[in-house]
Amino acid sequence: MRVLIIDDDEDVVFSLQTILCAKGVEVVGTGTDGSEAVKLYEELQPDILLMDIQMKPMNGLDAAEQILAKDKTARVLFLTTFSDDEYIVEALRIGAKGYCLKQDFAAIVPSLNAVMSGQSVFGGEIVNKLPVLMQNKESFDYASYDISEKEQEIIHQVALGRSNKEIAEALFLSEGTVRNYISSILEKLSLRDRTQLAVFYYQHL
Repeated sequence: MRVLIIDDDEDVVFSLQTILCAKGVEVVGTGTDGSEAVKLYEELQPDILLMDIQMKPMNGLDAAEQILAKDKTARVLFLTTFSDDEYIVEALRIGAKGYCLKQDFAAIVPSLNAVMSGQSVFGGEIVNKLPVLMQNKESFDYASYDISEKEQEIIHQVALGRSNKEIAEALFLSEGTVRNYISSILEKLSLRDRTQLAVFYYQHL
């Protein structure tokens, strides 16, 4: 696993390098702000970009948006703190794979492994706050996107964090049918993955 670390705190960078190298993770480069992240990502093509959100002059969100606009397959995992709820919601909206808490170094390597295996990583405290953080008074016309009532039920189940198996049991469908529905929904809404779908749902309540 090749990881690029971007953080404006040198102590954090040093600690992360030490932890990751001890676990056999290759740190291919480091930087201190978003502009470096954009440049180094293009040069080094890491498997995962592990990046702080709050940096100057360019923050992590702006950098990730630029990177993901050029490379939709980019894996961006943010470093953040408990107080960054709104930033995290924006990170998920633009297509980041989740976040790690700076206070919880022990969880960073497992989070990187999860992202490498195709999962998204974001804590339960954020999931619980999404409906409040992303309230939008305008109703969304799913029908205009050819989203059926059954598909809307599945979107709701995904937003609740349920697996394909759990959705299948709840809606009396096979897991294969659920997977097909979700693939179709993502295509219709031009979304990348389940995480973006969950964020989309709460954004358009």
